[in-house]
Amino acid sequence: MSSSVQQAVLNGFATHATASSTLPLDTYKALFEENRHKIYSIAFWMTDNELTAEDISSTVFTRTFSRNAASPEAFIASLDANLIAALRELMPIGTPTLNTPITASTRVFGNTKRVHLERAVIALPATERMAFLLHDVESYDHPRVARMLGITEEESHNAVFQARILIRELVSQML
Repeated sequence: MSSSVQQAVLNGFATHATASSTLPLDTYKALFEENRHKIYSIAFWMTDNELTAEDISSTVFTRTFSRNAASPEAFIASLDANLIAALRELMPIGTPTLNTPITASTRVFGNTKRVHLERAVIALPATERMAFLLHDVESYDHPRVARMLGITEEESHNAVFQARILIRELVSQML
């Protein structure tokens, strides 16, 4: 996120912060710094657009700051909920859509380039892409992924598994 967006987010927070904030301002700033890259990254991977990702990041942090979280854990939970809400305004995230039967694994031969992996991830359906990003990229556990997306843990496991299969297939087609 650019420094101008950071300033706008922090300034936006300052207008929403009240004297009744339960966390010190330094804690909010630290939470912002710890999470801003992750929120922007997920927004970018989901939209494949830098400007939209910056807008989503600003929206997510402004909404989260305005809620005056009682604890860092509550702030993170609010951040997760606001991220999903902002993304749901742009795309359908919810029920996994892939149901690829388990067959012999597609082998990827040759040199896989980063651009092939990036394009394959972008080509995933929204729910599977989000589950994959949260679990395999951001290292969220399945209960947290399921809670964020409003699906069961079994659906979370299946969505990540289906995403991996489709990524493998898409990359093999690009080579």
